Amino acid sequence: MLSKDLDDFPEGVQRVMRVLREMGHAHQPIMLDEAARTAQQAADALGILVGQIAKSIVFKRRPDEIAVLVITSGDRRVDEKKVQALVCPAGYRLGRADADFVKMTTGFSIGGVSPVGHVVSPMALIDRDLLRFDEIWAAAGHPNGVFRLHPDDLAHLTGAPFADVSEQLVP
Repeated sequence: MLSKDLDDFPEGVQRVMRVLREMGHAHQPIMLDEAARTAQQAADALGILVGQIAKSIVFKRRPDEIAVLVITSGDRRVDEKKVQALVCPAGYRLGRADADFVKMTTGFSIGGVSPVGHVVSPMALIDRDLLRFDEIWAAAGHPNGVFRLHPDDLAHLTGAPFADVSEQLVP
């Protein structure tokens, strides 16, 4: 589905569209025919490499319960120890976020978490490995919604720095 009318899209996608428009991003979200809850499903639907999917993973910093967003390549796994070293002062720990925390802090359900348009602005990092690609795709606030961008666009849109935060998945 390709439409310019905001009302044609789910609420989460509408939020993402508004942010992208406000920031002058060249590519608006599109809706895939089937849900793409995993990086592999999204890559298959788009006909691209799984590494070109910018997946948004949310963690919870404890004890202050700050949302930490890590945007990583679909063919990588987040190294929680690397992330913790970058975002946690002494005495703080990084933990997995459950579905309720993700929905409450981002406004999105797992499987459709966008890197932009969050209800509460998270602390964020972008995996340096995304720079391998000239074109990447990210979730747009719904399991069927995605948008195209360049890794540098991701830094511009989120204000997040690039960091070494992942490890390669074992095939």
